[in-house]
Amino acid sequence: MVDSPAQPEGWESPARLAGDLRSLDDRDLPSRTDTIGAALAGTIGGPVGRHALIGRTRFLTPLRVMMLIALVFLALGYSTKAACLQTTGSGTAEQRVANWENNRAYYELCYSDTVPLYTAELLNLGKFPYKSSWVETDDDGTPQITYDGEPAVRYMEYPVLTGIYQYLSMTVAKTYSALTRLVSVPVVAEVVMFFNIAAFGLALAWLTTLWATAMLAGPRRIWDAALVAASPIVIFQIFTNFDALATAFAAGALLAWARRRPVLAGVLIGLGVAAKLYPLLLLIPLTLLAIRAGRLREVGKTAAAAVGTWLLVNLPIMVLFPRGWSEFFRLNTRRGDDMDSLYNVVKSFTGWPGFDPDLGFWEPPTVLNAVSAALFAACCIVIGYIALTAPRRPRVAQLAFLVVAAFLLTNKVWSPQFSLWLVPLAVLALPHRRLLLAWMTIDMLVWVPRMLFLFGEQNMGLPEQAFTATVLLRDIAVIGLCALVIRQIYRPQQDLVRAGGAVDDPAGGVFDGAPDAPPRWLPDWLRPRPSVAATREAAPV
Repeated sequence: MVDSPAQPEGWESPARLAGDLRSLDDRDLPSRTDTIGAALAGTIGGPVGRHALIGRTRFLTPLRVMMLIALVFLALGYSTKAACLQTTGSGTAEQRVANWENNRAYYELCYSDTVPLYTAELLNLGKFPYKSSWVETDDDGTPQITYDGEPAVRYMEYPVLTGIYQYLSMTVAKTYSALTRLVSVPVVAEVVMFFNIAAFGLALAWLTTLWATAMLAGPRRIWDAALVAASPIVIFQIFTNFDALATAFAAGALLAWARRRPVLAGVLIGLGVAAKLYPLLLLIPLTLLAIRAGRLREVGKTAAAAVGTWLLVNLPIMVLFPRGWSEFFRLNTRRGDDMDSLYNVVKSFTGWPGFDPDLGFWEPPTVLNAVSAALFAACCIVIGYIALTAPRRPRVAQLAFLVVAAFLLTNKVWSPQFSLWLVPLAVLALPHRRLLLAWMTIDMLVWVPRMLFLFGEQNMGLPEQAFTATVLLRDIAVIGLCALVIRQIYRPQQDLVRAGGAVDDPAGGVFDGAPDAPPRWLPDWLRPRPSVAATREAAPV
């Protein structure tokens, strides 16, 4: 044994101590503080040592460990789609197809929008999105006529960045197809290669989402982001559509805001809205908190940068192909209640015909649109009241989760991949791992009865109510999470992130630690109501 000069007399160490003995002693250690973490730690040698120097690992840092976990779950996500990615047919790569025979995508649970969109949106022909159109047909190939007697002309249905992303993925896929005719490389159906290329970019986007979430959680609670890496929702939904692009922009925008860069936050929100509409919702919690903290100028910069960036991205397509550019908005106006929406759940169990029965083909459901918008507006008013009157200013992630969850619950469409929007917000707003894992597992399992219902009860699939019951269970779980977030807003001493009052808002940016300074025009009933507990928590010790 070698005596270390850094140790008190009488102590011995097998090796000389490191010169730097700093430790992140306040970091949350899931292997000691969480039941799931402790169980998982038992498989790799047990929990972290009580005298370990936390935060000193040079290679397997928490972020790198979570990245490795994310790669495993992304691989699982690809494996769930693999059954639909088998190349069939003969001839060139353009002539071969993916194996979707006999409704395989449903009973193998491997459905992805990416594959049918390749043909449906004329990407297989190399057409540029928004410029090219086609006429919708029925199952017999007969052109459809809309409710007002016009041909049912369709264009690319996605926002500009998502449409351009598909076009670039198609270009790379066609380049590979051309390569197969020049050199000896495996001939893969072009649509399968399109999926693979798009999936690679989506995987990178999800890793970016994980990185931003980990940075937002901060060094003290960095392990909260582990459920972004290991979310069960990723297994079925990460490659179902292109939503990971928007989650990356949204998480990046929140990180830019947390680092007090409001213009960059706005740029990323604008890019996110150009990929999917939901990042626009982040401006609602930021505005509410800005009113309470008297920081409207910073949020104004963010909003202006978001609008300017969105216009910069959209303007060329808007000017050159206005009819194709506006397809996204028309489609969302004329869509009815989606099979995963609460409205359809009510119809399924009650036989209710819906708000707009007997609509013609593509006729907008005006009553449903109005009801959905009114319900969301009502939820935003309630969230605004909570944000302005809570004893302590809520955290950004808490309000962002509530707003996005309210949008999904009241919206007429909740496509399965939309649940990815909630994952990073949930782990930041309510880092209770068992609760989040329970919700994510329920949400993941919605996919199974959904696919089997689409497969058809006559084909030994499942009846509709087996599917809508799981949707209802999922919605109840999300509502339960919202209730817990609201509870912790009014009882901030129970908020794990705030550590009993020692921390304010790691993702708050200019709000973090700022005093309340509501404007004079705000009425008294919309001002903070201090509670005894909050006053005690804020008092100096």
